[in-house]
Amino acid sequence: MDSPKQAVCSAEKELGRMRTQFVEKVTAENLTQLLEALVTDNVLNELEKERIQEMNQTRADKARDFIDTVKKKGEKACRIMISHLRTIDPTVSCQLGLSSGPSAPLGCSSMCQNNHKSVLKKKFQCVFEGVARAGNPTLLNQIYTELYITEGGTAEVNQEHEVRQIETASRKPYRPETTIRLEDIFKGPPGKEQPVRRVLTMGGAGFGKTLLTQKFTLDWAEDKTNQDIQFIFPFPFRELNVLKEKKFSLVELVHRFFTETKEAGICRFEDFQVVFIFDGLDECRLPLDFHSTEILTDPRESTSVVLLLTNLIKGNLLPSAHLWITTRPAAANQIPSDCVDMVTEIRGFTDPQKEEYFKKRFTNEKRSSRIISHIKTSRSLHIMCHIPVFCWITATVLEHMLRTTEVRKLPKTLTEMYIHFLVVQVKVKKVKYDGGAETDPPWSPESRKMIESLGKLAFEQLQKGNLIFYESDLTECGIDIRAASVYSGVFTQIFKEERGLYQDEVFCFVHLSVQEFLAALHVHLTFINTGVNLLEEQQTDKHFYQSAVDKALQSPNGHLDLFLRFLLGLSLQTNQSRLQGLLKQTSSPQTNQEVVQYIKKKLNENLPAEKSINLFHCLNELNDRFLVKEIQQALSSGSLSTDKLSPAEWSALVFTLLSSEEDLDEFDLKKYAASEEALLRLMPVVKASNKALLSGCNLSERSCGALFSVSLESSNLIELDLNNNDLKDSGVMLLSSGLKSLQCNLHILRLSGCLITEHGCASLATALRSNSQLRELDLSYNHPGEAGEKQLKQLRMDIRVEPSGEQWLRPGLRKFLSTHNRHKHSK
Repeated sequence: MDSPKQAVCSAEKELGRMRTQFVEKVTAENLTQLLEALVTDNVLNELEKERIQEMNQTRADKARDFIDTVKKKGEKACRIMISHLRTIDPTVSCQLGLSSGPSAPLGCSSMCQNNHKSVLKKKFQCVFEGVARAGNPTLLNQIYTELYITEGGTAEVNQEHEVRQIETASRKPYRPETTIRLEDIFKGPPGKEQPVRRVLTMGGAGFGKTLLTQKFTLDWAEDKTNQDIQFIFPFPFRELNVLKEKKFSLVELVHRFFTETKEAGICRFEDFQVVFIFDGLDECRLPLDFHSTEILTDPRESTSVVLLLTNLIKGNLLPSAHLWITTRPAAANQIPSDCVDMVTEIRGFTDPQKEEYFKKRFTNEKRSSRIISHIKTSRSLHIMCHIPVFCWITATVLEHMLRTTEVRKLPKTLTEMYIHFLVVQVKVKKVKYDGGAETDPPWSPESRKMIESLGKLAFEQLQKGNLIFYESDLTECGIDIRAASVYSGVFTQIFKEERGLYQDEVFCFVHLSVQEFLAALHVHLTFINTGVNLLEEQQTDKHFYQSAVDKALQSPNGHLDLFLRFLLGLSLQTNQSRLQGLLKQTSSPQTNQEVVQYIKKKLNENLPAEKSINLFHCLNELNDRFLVKEIQQALSSGSLSTDKLSPAEWSALVFTLLSSEEDLDEFDLKKYAASEEALLRLMPVVKASNKALLSGCNLSERSCGALFSVSLESSNLIELDLNNNDLKDSGVMLLSSGLKSLQCNLHILRLSGCLITEHGCASLATALRSNSQLRELDLSYNHPGEAGEKQLKQLRMDIRVEPSGEQWLRPGLRKFLSTHNRHKHSK
């Protein structure tokens, strides 16, 4: 990073600059102290002191006479006066902008920087991995697993449930990507010429965004990286929220959070290389308004925190400062794209990183190997381990189970894992706070009440979309703030309390999935105990679990997907027995079978792919894998016939292919059926593949519409072979629209023998000129005409158009029978 230009001016000029403000702000008491200090230092004599005090009647006149007298004494006198003012009244000194630059004592800013680094080291050296402050601290450098940071292109909002996004990411074939090293976050990827001042980093809940910023800050504080930076100021949005109604200048805000800067009198931050980190935009409850025309440029002017933030991000305030903002994807669009220089993304753990985490967590190689092997046996657990916090939850559960006698059957479903996680925490409470033994029954009236209260909070706040809670949120749910503090102290690994500015309490669950599990538990308990279905505003006769399935399917973004998995998982008798003492066993095999049949009925209704996939995860939670096993057996034996597949069986085929551990590098439609129906059914698999082989599959314009959607949504597809399909110009025009998309990463496109004329070729040429990654295009055996060929040949890529001509515009196989080039075309 380039350092900002240092202010170069004499102390005498500084006094001249701030004369008016000094006269306005200095108090009579401070003026008297300054006069006495300058007499002691022989800058002024007693006669001058008496004249200033007695000849002037008002405080302002005395201040004006005082500063003019000192200025006449020269540079040295001015420096001494400024030094005393900084000591006597640091606040006024800062407001006057006298705290840094040549007027500050030698080494003052350096000493403050060292103190600031010490404060940050103390704050970030130890982390409480997934747990509240009452937990056992762990050295950050010891457990930190390097995360991949990639340039994310645009901050387009993704409203899908993050579990859906994780599952989509898990299907992506491995492809080497250019990553950005943590210490280079403001340098951007190679080849980026524009300076990077504002970085927005996206990542799902529990992906490690906060840990990433802490590691960046710690490395700087430990003098390991980025020593050209002079100050780093981390601000969590959850702590800024409580300042919504208060006014600060930027200088005052920094001083409130980082008192060492106030004590040193540092306030001209424009003279330093400063990084502001704003963590957790998705937790921001401040009404950020980037359309406001109110401009703020003075770091010492007081205003609302909202105006401070928006002007800082826009670059009006402290334009030399660097900003790093982290957020979950759904909140990324709160900041306009023109206020962000680079968008980056944290992808969570790759498969090797999952293993690295468990090996670091368990130094016993035999134990870590067993845990890794077990996770690989369950696709749902393996996918969820993409989330670093879920790895911690899994490690917590399996560590407890492997050191006790409970090793007969390790959890394989998400519901089983979270039930064990809850029981482990209740047992820890029993042993740690109640003096019990690990073998004692875990549930007591007090523990039940705590979990019921937390479940109510989880559900009610989930409905509002809140992941962090303040006292007002707790009160709405009927929880006393003192009780909440007790819960966070007892169930340290479920519910966290954090103390921010002015010791305001902020509460949250350790991860969104824990909140969703407890919310499902609350809904389940309420129905069992009272018969009330909290998912229905008006109580109906519809089956409880069936209504939950319907409610989840109605959600356009899958926001109830994980909640539904947990709720259905809790209906199993085996899972209810694990919560004996908290839950009554009410479900029967017949009830579960009715739910299974209802889900299979829904799967036959031609649902969107993501909804179908979640229903298969629900069947997995209900221990019903019949449909999937049937398809798997047919695939492995080579006996799969797609002619008579029901919609549910098609969905099972998609789920099976997407859940396969085999890399989805190449998708060949002919392996299943050379038809348009098969392609449309299997489109999610195409979306997840690197290469799609669709030649000679009787496709039409309808298929191009679906492929257009894939190109808009997916950057996976690199090669698309559509040779020998009657796509015509209308189909190619749809494909051309997709090629313009920033998300489209297609490198090779084959359209040989697709009945394309000059109009289709012109559409392609226009799209490829505007934006395209395409490197190779095959348009042979079409009829581009002279004009079409001319446009195509102007493109800088490998294009094949010969042979061409009107004779190739005959649909179907007839075109091959009408030419002597038939053999040549088949090569």
